[in-house]
Amino acid sequence: MNRTKFNALVIQQADSLRLYARNFTKDYDDANDLVQDTLLKAVTYFKNFREGTNLKGWLYTIMKNTFINNYRRNTKSNSFITKEEEISPVNLVHSATKNQGENRFIMEDINSALSSLAEDYYTPFTMYYEAISIMKSPNTSTFLSER
Repeated sequence: MNRTKFNALVIQQADSLRLYARNFTKDYDDANDLVQDTLLKAVTYFKNFREGTNLKGWLYTIMKNTFINNYRRNTKSNSFITKEEEISPVNLVHSATKNQGENRFIMEDINSALSSLAEDYYTPFTMYYEAISIMKSPNTSTFLSER
């Protein structure tokens, strides 16, 4: 079977695919999108179709797998992305991350600025900071490197 004949047969199945897609999506526009994705995949993977195979069954299988993959992808992305205007404290905890790379750059800037201080200013500042750090968190070592 050549590609032109195959494409014509696939297009003939569009109406029955649309009805089948409505069973999955329950929405007219989403069903049309699913049919379009199915037809595109069928035409793209024309070489995978074996003559003598049930074309309608092959297209239904493509549609079912496309729907399942899209559903999984949307479910996964919706669980990580908050689409609210205001982020609640509960969602903020999930969206907040620690960026160690950014912290390293900041510390390099701080250490660079401190190393440019005269010894008369550097020593009192580091002693003051280390005392405050120890009072706040005795288990945390200081972040300033030695000169």
